Amino acid sequence: MYPQNHFSNLNLKIMDKTPTPHIGAKYGEIAETVIMAGDPLRVKLMAEKFLDDAVCFNQVRGMLGFTGTYKGKRVSVMGHGMGMASIGIYTYELYNFYGVKTIIRVGSAGSINNDLHIGDLAIAMGACTNSNYAASYEMPGTFAPIGDFDLIRKAVESCEKFGYNYKVGNVLSSDVFYGENPHTDKWINMGVLAVEMEIAALYMNAARSGNRALGICTISDHILTGEATTAEERQNNFTHMMDVAFSLI
Repeated sequence: MYPQNHFSNLNLKIMDKTPTPHIGAKYGEIAETVIMAGDPLRVKLMAEKFLDDAVCFNQVRGMLGFTGTYKGKRVSVMGHGMGMASIGIYTYELYNFYGVKTIIRVGSAGSINNDLHIGDLAIAMGACTNSNYAASYEMPGTFAPIGDFDLIRKAVESCEKFGYNYKVGNVLSSDVFYGENPHTDKWINMGVLAVEMEIAALYMNAARSGNRALGICTISDHILTGEATTAEERQNNFTHMMDVAFSLI
């Protein structure tokens, strides 16, 4: 991806020249609130299940995006791909070029907590990472990526209302899926709930742009017990996190 400061000096210039290299929408075609998922087919499912009058605004690189209404409120859904670099590009452009104020990621995660099992929800209050993504901000120390408190509070209230099993805490946004030594025991010792691949970059981009973000993950497998789901199940059955995300609109 481009270094963070590559675009910083070009924000005003490029905002007038949307579409961007990665998003085919014109300015104004994307709502101020965007619910994102890594899998574009999950995005298509959200558009069909939750949105009225959905219009596709993006098909670049197959990363589908739709804008419609949910209970009369304008909202967009869009894919972000896999990994920190991919979500970093899409969320940076959404926040800085399209006027997006709130991004909610709904995705899958592998549990490393004995109380979180397949289908349960992990609400990411914070996101640890083994990525070097934060280096692009040239901070003089270690930045701690955290979610928006108001969104976290409302997500918890929604989980209680729906009766969904959930936990709130730290997740690990990992840069690697197949690692030589994931050091899982180290993260468990620090109370980390689950492992995913994107939320830390989302939270950093939200902080830098002065906007809001939240990551809500459904447990798709359990790293300690070996519980697992299929790709089809992850695509079509993980709707509880969507219920919670749309309740925040």
